[in-house]
Amino acid sequence: MRNNKNVMPQKPKNFKKGMGKILRYLNNLYIPILIALVFVIAGTVIEVIGPDKIKLLTNEIVKLLIPGTNVTDTMASVLSIVILLVVLYLLSMLFNIIQSYIMAIVTEKTAFRLRKDISKKINLVPLKYFDSSSTGDVISRVTNDVDTISQTLNQSIATLIKSVVMILGSILMMFITSPLLAVTAIAASLIGFVLIGVIMSNSQKFFISQQTDLGKMNGFIEESYTNHNVIKAYNAKDSFKEGFEKINTDLHSSAWKSQFFSGLMMPLMSFIGNFGYVCVIVVGSILVNKGKTDIGTIMAFTIYIRLFNQPLTQLAQVANNFQRTAAASERVFEFLEEEELSNEEDKTLEITETKGLVEFENVKFGYVEDKTIINDFTAYAKAGSKVAIVGPTGAGKTTIVNLLMRFYELNSGSIKIDGINISDVKRKNVHDQFCMVLQDTWLFEGTIFENIAYSMDNVTKEDVKLACKKIGLHHFIKTLPNGYDTVLTEKSSVSEGQKQLITIARAMIKDAPLLILDEATSSVDTRTEKIIQEAMDELMKGRTSFIIAHRLSTIKNADLILVMDNGDIIEKGNHESLIKKDGFYAKLYNSQFEM
Repeated sequence: MRNNKNVMPQKPKNFKKGMGKILRYLNNLYIPILIALVFVIAGTVIEVIGPDKIKLLTNEIVKLLIPGTNVTDTMASVLSIVILLVVLYLLSMLFNIIQSYIMAIVTEKTAFRLRKDISKKINLVPLKYFDSSSTGDVISRVTNDVDTISQTLNQSIATLIKSVVMILGSILMMFITSPLLAVTAIAASLIGFVLIGVIMSNSQKFFISQQTDLGKMNGFIEESYTNHNVIKAYNAKDSFKEGFEKINTDLHSSAWKSQFFSGLMMPLMSFIGNFGYVCVIVVGSILVNKGKTDIGTIMAFTIYIRLFNQPLTQLAQVANNFQRTAAASERVFEFLEEEELSNEEDKTLEITETKGLVEFENVKFGYVEDKTIINDFTAYAKAGSKVAIVGPTGAGKTTIVNLLMRFYELNSGSIKIDGINISDVKRKNVHDQFCMVLQDTWLFEGTIFENIAYSMDNVTKEDVKLACKKIGLHHFIKTLPNGYDTVLTEKSSVSEGQKQLITIARAMIKDAPLLILDEATSSVDTRTEKIIQEAMDELMKGRTSFIIAHRLSTIKNADLILVMDNGDIIEKGNHESLIKKDGFYAKLYNSQFEM
């Protein structure tokens, strides 16, 4: 299978497109979001009303400084205003807690749904997508990009609404309280809106680059970590460092620029807010001196300026978050909108009671449409026979197996199992016919029993023990501290040969009628190879088996050997007939014994 990990998905296009996709995705959560926003608005309105009551409180306190004031009545008025303010601010706090709770639920449901949809999508996209995409980049979309979206939903949407209501409410209350001071405060802050717009329009590209570069970094690290031994063995640390430095430099550049614009807004808005305070105090002092306003109004206005300017600062931060989210959203939905495998719900034909007759008829295939790599493949495998596919690297051996499993669709021709074209049945039904043992021994972190019984129901420990006894693995497992309940991790002291035997036991438990062995002994020593070969012989009993092997000594007993080169069968027969023919196979076989 080809795997070009240097090809990256296209970059996100624009802000509106990215945000539009996530907003449409939230269509089933509009009601709880609206309820949360109602509580946001209610809590914000109460906060806006507060300064007006503080103005009254200030004026009542000032009265106490005037001789002849009725202290008892004034203190009663002060107390009533204080109680009202406490109630109002408690209600505001309660409403904000409620909206935070609702938005937390919305956020987690959305993140859960996104990850679930991505997980589902992974099983629906053709393998050719992963041939041209970095594993780390896909992982970055599931983790970093989804987290970015969820953080924005949890914080920025409510903050946006609250900021807008706070600004509009503050403006309204300022004009009601003193139109002249309102104009003064707004004029001092108006420049903030202009600067925010300019910064937003010029910074989106840096947030897009940051998300894309982060995906590249994850892909590079994932690839380098999994192949760390190879890097060390080939003394490729300088090459690794050079590649890392390039990607890290790109990420540093895009991240620095996006963070610079993000950090630029805060001090800018802080200056504008402080400038507004100065202007209001100066103008207010003149008005108080002329008797056209009172101290309570000035006090209220200092609070209104904070309520007016603080949302501007928050809007600046929200703008940054939305830009980052737009980039993340488009990356996530770019994956979710990838072309899927064709829908097969209408296919009712099934392969049942499989005997194992397999026919390849004039098969043509290319990973890229205009580049055919399997030209005209025709072969027949009798039920229960052992078919070996051999040839030099790049001949198309693994590709034939991938086509047999319907991991890819043919360009033309057909593959039949017991006379049924596999294109006429569901992929799942095709996959059910096969068990596989590959060169890469895929084991997950779990017990040995769970690894052997992987994805199969109603498998008992006795079934697993019986399979392990047949292939000579039971004794080794019994020597482990917890036997079949021993948890396998990356640090487990299990050899490659023992891991391969576990995968053979997994294939035996599945008990499918067809078997694929793809370079199953290529990564072990000769002694271990003999043990694995004996286990595979046990596994192949009664099954139609397709064996890909570079070590031709392991397929001498095959019923049919297909010799491939450049996507074509150039020779076929059993071992003895091909050796007598003294052709390509004979030269390939004898070359393995030359010193």
